[in-house]
Amino acid sequence: MGIIEKIQAIEEEMARTQKNKATEHHLGLLKGKLARYRQQLIADEAGSSGGGGTGFEVAKSGDARAVLIGYPSVGKSSLLGKITSTKSEIAHYSFTTLTSVPGVLKYQGAEIQIVDLPGIIYGASQGKGRGRQVVATARTADLVLMVLDATKSTHQRESLERELENVGIRLNKERPNIYFKKKDTGGVKVSFTSPPKNNLTDSTIKALLRDYRIHNAEVLVRDEQCSIDDFIDVINEQHINYVKCLYIYNKIDAVSLEEVDRLAREPNTVVMSCEMDLGLDDVVEEIWYQLNLSRVYTKKRGVKPAFDDPLVVRNGSTVGDLCHSIHRDFQDKFKYALVWGSSAKHSPQKCGLNHKIHDQDVVSLFTK
Repeated sequence: MGIIEKIQAIEEEMARTQKNKATEHHLGLLKGKLARYRQQLIADEAGSSGGGGTGFEVAKSGDARAVLIGYPSVGKSSLLGKITSTKSEIAHYSFTTLTSVPGVLKYQGAEIQIVDLPGIIYGASQGKGRGRQVVATARTADLVLMVLDATKSTHQRESLERELENVGIRLNKERPNIYFKKKDTGGVKVSFTSPPKNNLTDSTIKALLRDYRIHNAEVLVRDEQCSIDDFIDVINEQHINYVKCLYIYNKIDAVSLEEVDRLAREPNTVVMSCEMDLGLDDVVEEIWYQLNLSRVYTKKRGVKPAFDDPLVVRNGSTVGDLCHSIHRDFQDKFKYALVWGSSAKHSPQKCGLNHKIHDQDVVSLFTK
């Protein structure tokens, strides 16, 4: 029996099993096996994809990367053409885009790479329509732009989220608050900071670790809301990616105002119409907001800051991170920095490498 057949058998058994207190432990073990087989499936495909054929990965460039993902004919290519100078092939039939098409969104001094992925089909995470390769490409993104058709049901969003979940991509989630460390000896030690409120028990954790052939480990569950799914993610941490997602509903010109209002009020959601050029500015602004980037203006002694050419860094970056973005060896020559802006207690403030810089700060760097 191949891996895909094993996955299908486990999914069928889970569907047959009633969900209640008595079956929680059994279902937890099935979920653990399912996650292990899915990771093995992805690893096997990655190892066998070195031959011919067209790949979907694109070299990462710019200050951040966002990927457009969705079912065929939802308007991904149209959106790419509207917000970047790239023209992806557009037509009123499915599967117009057959490979990844990159473009660059220039906004607030930043260059954001937007990658239009081929439309996927139901069962993509199982390999249908080369969908596993397409979906897995989203792992490299700083932001997933899930383009949806406002005229269709919520099933499209739920099924896309499920396809991404199946390849280890967690949308708008943070890593579970669980400490887990493998050890060489000592057996398995499990502790909780407070009694668990979900089905994650001492016996379930030990059974899952046995199934993964982990016989010596220390586990501390710090959040009482952690579930079996959360612990399975922690075990498979090297295969799990936590990625932000912006849900973009296209074709709002074809639905009622009440429906547009309902969709627009959902978290991490923006609405638009590519055909009517409605809401495109909102999409671009929300992409910038979700990426959480900071603009830093550099200043030479006796010269005004270069406000037209900022350095773009991640929010929460330090002066040291800024030095590294200029050149990897710059820190070795660093002496001190003068900082103007909201991060400075007074202007200018003399700072070291560990000073956290804010958006639109002005920084003057001095070397030895």
